[in-house]
Amino acid sequence: GQWVWEQDNEFDIEHHVRHSALPQPGRIRELLDLCSRLHGTRLARERPLWEAHVIEGLQDGRFAIYVKLHHSLIDGIAASRLMQASMSTDPTDTRIVPMWSASLQRDRAPIDADAATGVPEDEVSSGAVATAQGLLSDAVGVPGALIKTLRRGVRDETSAVSLHAPNTIFNTTITGSRRFAAQSWKMDRLAAIARSTGTTVNDVVLAMCGGAVRRYLEDLGELPDASLVAMVPIGLNARDAGTASGAGGNAIGSVMAKLSTDIADPAERLARIHAAMADGKAALSSMTPNQIVAMSAVGMAPAILLPMLRIQGLVRPPFNLIISNVPGTRERHYLGGAELLGTYPLSIPMQGMALNITCASYAGSMEFGLTGCRRSVPSLQRLLGHLDDEVTQLERVAGVA
Repeated sequence: GQWVWEQDNEFDIEHHVRHSALPQPGRIRELLDLCSRLHGTRLARERPLWEAHVIEGLQDGRFAIYVKLHHSLIDGIAASRLMQASMSTDPTDTRIVPMWSASLQRDRAPIDADAATGVPEDEVSSGAVATAQGLLSDAVGVPGALIKTLRRGVRDETSAVSLHAPNTIFNTTITGSRRFAAQSWKMDRLAAIARSTGTTVNDVVLAMCGGAVRRYLEDLGELPDASLVAMVPIGLNARDAGTASGAGGNAIGSVMAKLSTDIADPAERLARIHAAMADGKAALSSMTPNQIVAMSAVGMAPAILLPMLRIQGLVRPPFNLIISNVPGTRERHYLGGAELLGTYPLSIPMQGMALNITCASYAGSMEFGLTGCRRSVPSLQRLLGHLDDEVTQLERVAGVA
């Protein structure tokens, strides 16, 4: 392939772990400005693809850690588990074992090749054959799954492929400059809406985003008549999914979900999003994880090809934005006795997709991170106010206000 992994024999920890300080008065605003600038800088591909910035100078003696990991290394769920594994749930535990430390697994005994694989070395070849046979079996089912998925896309039904997304200001050529905005909402509020309406917390998050994007585009006079479509990553049940691993990896598929931005009523919007997500998950339930990844790759292909051909804006985009919800931990975590107050994800806008909304749950809160192209998504912070308004509106229509 064009890109391959190789060992870095001149690894320089000081390149990867950096120390920064905020200007006075050290508000969240200054922190988000710094993170926006850091996020607009590409990772050096001649080095391991990660950076960590320890940032001091926040008011009240707080500090922040900004971590940038290339998505080829790890997905959001694995990254969240890696972060949890580097912290403690005990506030009196003053040890600091950061995620970049080689001693993260210091309590584990050295293992040999047989222990690593779980089978004797002479049986590895037979295991590889079995894996290959499983992949071959999955591949046999791909044509049928592809036809079914494309048929759903043509009928404008929720699936891994979208053929009906409208053109919006988000679907344009982007620059390398970023703007980041973040805010959290209590999980109890979202869960109450979900219980009252017979939906899920993820549906409520999508309804919040759909309503907020609708208001944002309305304010700019850019709201299309047709509903926007979001690419929603879906976590797959990968091996060792419940454990943190330095090996990282990705185990995700995707659903293309209509956000019902053409509907003014928040109750109807939530109901339609719930139906769309249930429909999309049902469509994927008949596929194996490998087939889901293959179908998701088909759905993502136009998002890669259109910018390469320089025709975004001339034809319809496959979807309009990415909205991801990463499950986190319900427990409070500490780093050397310092309490983790919040964890806000900065994700990846890409050519033709200028806005990414990613959420992470932590200790009773749902924490939103909005990352956009600085030029293509003006006044990004306005979306935070619209998200807050949408929570209030959904509570009202759900009868839990």
